[in-house]
Amino acid sequence: MSEWESFRIKDFGKVVTGKTPPTVDKEFYNKGYKFVTPTDLDFNSYYIRHTQREVSEKARNRYPNYFLPPDSVSYTCIGATIGKSCLNREYVLTNQQINSIIPNKSSNARFIYYYLNAITPSIVAVAGGAATPIVNKSSFESIKINVPPLPTQQKIAKILSNYDDLIENNLKRIKLLEESARLTYEGWFLRFRIDGKKLDIDPETKLPFGWKKVKVNSLVSYYIGGGWGEESISDDFSDKAYVIRGTDINDIPYGNLEGAPLRCHKASNLASRKLQNKDIIFEVSGGSKTEGVAKTLLMTDNLLEQFNNDVMCASFCKLVRPKEQCLGNLLHLSFKYLRNSKATEVFEIKSASSIINYNWEAFIKHQDLIMPSHDVLLNFDKKVDVLVNEIYNLGHQNQLLQEARDILLPRLMTNVIDTDELDIAV
Repeated sequence: MSEWESFRIKDFGKVVTGKTPPTVDKEFYNKGYKFVTPTDLDFNSYYIRHTQREVSEKARNRYPNYFLPPDSVSYTCIGATIGKSCLNREYVLTNQQINSIIPNKSSNARFIYYYLNAITPSIVAVAGGAATPIVNKSSFESIKINVPPLPTQQKIAKILSNYDDLIENNLKRIKLLEESARLTYEGWFLRFRIDGKKLDIDPETKLPFGWKKVKVNSLVSYYIGGGWGEESISDDFSDKAYVIRGTDINDIPYGNLEGAPLRCHKASNLASRKLQNKDIIFEVSGGSKTEGVAKTLLMTDNLLEQFNNDVMCASFCKLVRPKEQCLGNLLHLSFKYLRNSKATEVFEIKSASSIINYNWEAFIKHQDLIMPSHDVLLNFDKKVDVLVNEIYNLGHQNQLLQEARDILLPRLMTNVIDTDELDIAV
C-alpha cells in the first residue's frame, strides 16, 4: 500500500485568489475568456462548461497573473457556496471569492479537484461560524492534507473521472436532444415545415390549412400556485412531497434532483397541487438582475418516478395542467420559445428589490399560440415524447453515476480502497 504523506494545500501548487476587473470599463467584459464566479458552479461541476460573463483580451493583458492555465482547480471559499469547484480546459479568470490551484509537476489536477470535494467539511470548519464564513488565501493554502504519491493520485483520479466523463457525455447528448426538440418545434410551428415538407398555407389566416391561433387559457384546464409546507411532520402537515423551486428547474433534466427538498404538507394542499404526467411547472416570481422568470419544466411519468415520492411545485411557481395530455409538449416548447425570444418579458413586473413577478393572468389571457390540426398535434406530441423521455432517462443515468462516484470518493481519499493492486491505465 502506497504511503500517504502529510502536506498542506499549497504543496499541490501555486494558489491564486481571483480578481474582478472594474465593471465600469465595459472593454474588460467583451467575449474572450470565461469569467468564473460561484453562481456559475455547482457541487458537481467537473470541467466548467459556460459562464454568465466573459472577459476580454484587455483583461488578460491587465491581470495576467490572475488568469488560470488549463487544468487548474478552482474552489469557492465564501458563504453557503464553499465547496463549489471546477476544473478548466482553457485559460479562465475567476472572481475573488474563489481560490484556485495551479498544480505543480508532483500533483494531478483531477485528484486535487476530487480531494477538495472530499474534505469540504474540514474547509468549512476553517471558515468558522461567521454570518458569512470566508476562507481567505492564507487559511486555504495552509490546510493540512494527507496525499499519496503521484501514481496513486493518477489512479484515483482515473477511477473517479471515468464516472464524470460518462456524465459529461450524457450531458452533451441531453443538449443535442434539447436542441432537436427546439428545432422540431420551430420547424413545425414557425416555418410550417414537417419532415422537410412545406405545408400549404391558407392565405386568409397565414397558417397551414386547419390551423389557428388561440390564447393560452384555451389550452389549459387547471392552474394553481404551488406551496412550501413545513420542514417537520405534524398532525396538520402530515403528507410528504418533494418541492420543485424555480431555482431547480434548469438542473432537474440533467439528473440533479437533490436540490428539491422533501417537505411536509397539508393533505388538502397536496391533493390540489400534486404533479401529474404532462403537467408543466411555470415560474412566476423570482429571477435576478441577469435572468427573468417564466422558466418551465415538463413533468412526465418517467421523471415523477425518479423522485420516489409525490412532487409539487413551490409557491413562486404555478402548476399548469393542459386540457389534454397531448398538449403538454406543445405548451411546454411554446413557453420555452417565448422565453428564449424574450416575448415573455412584456408580462414581467420588476420590483425595487430585484424580484420579478409575472403577470400570469394577463399572459394566459392575451398570449397567442399556434394550434395545429389534431392529427398534426398527435404526431408532434409523439415525436417530442421520444426526445423528452430520452432526456430524462439520461438525466437519471447521471444521478446514478453521481451516487456511485460519491460512494467511492471518501473511500478512495482515505485510503480505505488500496489502488496499488488495481490494474488501471492512467
